[in-house]
Amino acid sequence: MSAATTAVSVSRDQVQPPTRPASDRPTPIDGYLSVLNALILRDMRSRFFGSYWGYLVQMLWPVAHVIFIVMLMYVRGMESPMGESALLFAATGAFPFLSFKYTSREMMKGYSVHKALTWFPQVKRVDTMVARGLVEICSSFMGLGVIFVFLLCWGVDPLPVDMTMAITGFLAAVAMGLGVGVFNVAMAAIFPFWMLLYIVIAILLYISSGVVFMACYMPEQIYSIMKWNPLVQIVEWVRLGYEPNLPITIDYLYVFGWICSAFTVGFLMDRYLVDR
Repeated sequence: MSAATTAVSVSRDQVQPPTRPASDRPTPIDGYLSVLNALILRDMRSRFFGSYWGYLVQMLWPVAHVIFIVMLMYVRGMESPMGESALLFAATGAFPFLSFKYTSREMMKGYSVHKALTWFPQVKRVDTMVARGLVEICSSFMGLGVIFVFLLCWGVDPLPVDMTMAITGFLAAVAMGLGVGVFNVAMAAIFPFWMLLYIVIAILLYISSGVVFMACYMPEQIYSIMKWNPLVQIVEWVRLGYEPNLPITIDYLYVFGWICSAFTVGFLMDRYLVDR
């Protein structure tokens, strides 16, 4: 009996799979990164006809927008109100605003694309925000590189006079887009019609943010009202990096207040108002 028992125990030991070392086991961080990786890849494939190549098309939108503004100025016989290059004027106005617009809008669209996945316990709504936010940050910097190459090809120097001023202004535009994007996700989760309403709001912001004109050259009474729009100051922030002599004063605390408030209100709404 003892020999048989020993044989059975040996055979059982041989059948049992070897245990993995604790260092090789996936950690919660590994699982979270895997979720983000899957969401990011899904985000990229959801753009433009479901192809990774379609994602690259987005990089050309800022260039197309700049060309449109320059053609509009040419048809109307307008000269550049900032320096001698109409291309540089259009780029310094359009790109920071488009970085804000696309980031804030695409984060909201990202939630709608991944909404069904939030039924799985591994995927939370905040994960869709983080994934789409990372994609939009990369898109913004890639778009900035495309704009630089485009300006160089047309013989325009894209480097700002004050590099710190221009870069911080661009980063403020991206941060504002992320903050408003978080707010938009919460609003869209509570009021689905917000996605359509935000399209109208974005158009109004484009018209009133000094993208195609210099807000600082407006009458003082109008300009003082326009500066309540933080995007006006962000666009001027970037342009001040290229033309330090412009009659512009940026209220940095006001802009940072908007960014922090957008993040705070958005996350509080997501935490306490949105159905889990």
